[in-house]
Amino acid sequence: MAISAELGENLEKVVNDLVENGRYNSKSEVLREGVRLVQEREARFQELAAKLQAGQDDIDAGRVTPAEEVFAELREIIEQVAKKAS
Repeated sequence: MAISAELGENLEKVVNDLVENGRYNSKSEVLREGVRLVQEREARFQELAAKLQAGQDDIDAGRVTPAEEVFAELREIIEQVAKKAS
């Protein structure tokens, strides 16, 4: 199925330049690559949203670690790394 899209002057110039410079073989190739990149970004966004929701679900269920405990563990790790580096 063919799709017609109005890109606007600036984006159309970018597409044309990419084809003219030999980076892509056709305008369609440029647009397909653009759509693939959008798909990848959307997939990463969905993955992040799922992880955020899982975190919120943990908070709501009380599956949390007090900040003081987390910071104490981090300080211990930092001290161990510093000792090894000395």
